[in-house]
Amino acid sequence: MILDRIEQLLQEVQNLKAESEQEVEQLRLKYLSRKGEISLLMNDFREVPAEQKKEVGMKINQLKQMATEQINMLREKCQAGGNASDHCCHTDLTRTPYPIGLGTRHPLSIVTNEIIDIFSRMGFVLADGPEVEDDLHVFTKMNFAADHPARDMQDTFFVSQHPNDVTKNILLRSHTSSVQARVMERMHNAEGKLTSPIRVICPGRVYRNEAITARAHCFFHQVEGLYIDKDVSFTDLKQVLLSFAREMFGPETKIRLRPSYFPFTEPSAEMDISCFICGGKGCGFCKHTGWVEILGCGMVDPNVLEQCGIDPNIYSGYAFGMGVERITNLKYRVSDLRMFSENDTRFLQEFQSA
Repeated sequence: MILDRIEQLLQEVQNLKAESEQEVEQLRLKYLSRKGEISLLMNDFREVPAEQKKEVGMKINQLKQMATEQINMLREKCQAGGNASDHCCHTDLTRTPYPIGLGTRHPLSIVTNEIIDIFSRMGFVLADGPEVEDDLHVFTKMNFAADHPARDMQDTFFVSQHPNDVTKNILLRSHTSSVQARVMERMHNAEGKLTSPIRVICPGRVYRNEAITARAHCFFHQVEGLYIDKDVSFTDLKQVLLSFAREMFGPETKIRLRPSYFPFTEPSAEMDISCFICGGKGCGFCKHTGWVEILGCGMVDPNVLEQCGIDPNIYSGYAFGMGVERITNLKYRVSDLRMFSENDTRFLQEFQSA
């Protein structure tokens, strides 16, 4: 009888086993193909008496559903690399996940680490400080006048303000010079003499109240350097910056220093490097000047030394600062600053081998 045949096939389907995808496919052909066992049952279904058709039809549907589920399960186990004859799911915790997503260093991290490495080989050590700072270290000790525009809300993110005493203002630091101020405070004795020469490099994130565009952002990254000792000269500064430029952009790189103004240095200068794309001949990248600006620098103003407790009659020093995004743009020609903070994995994967 057809019901006996269905019961026999149900027993077979419940005990199906396969060791490979080829064996699974053979089972599918045997039971579920047009000429398979279940299709043959459908042909015999026509001869079933009318009063038994409902019962037999339900049994055939049950058989077809069970066969489909068993064969799909065997196929999944074979594709996963497991033993398809084993109906228990065993997870191999030592197996490496696939596909493997390889992480990449962020381009700003790549460039920051390269800058730190170059100056570390010149004897500079890392220094760090808080991003939420007070006015005293961000502005006052850096020789900013009380009415300097940088103190205004147009440029600075204030956490809290004290109109009667600006030195008590709390803000997000607008430059990493505040780290230099804290280092200078720690490195002298009561007589204003240094306990040891200061030679530090200060990388970090800074904040300014600016509109976010392709060329500007409300936060970015800086690396600033400071060297203070006896008899430090502008020549020392120039040689250090020349060495840095050649390490960073190539041995043929030239530099030039243009007079400028910063509250915390005197004299002050902005440094350009010869365009490494056209070799200084002039191109669209350097606006046909042959030069590209990369940083600001100068000799530490005596007022800054005095504010930080160091005797300016004994000591002198130089300082410099550069934007990491600026250097990264020069090296990798990233035209939109917003790309650095949008976490677009397609952009980040371009630096996978860097």
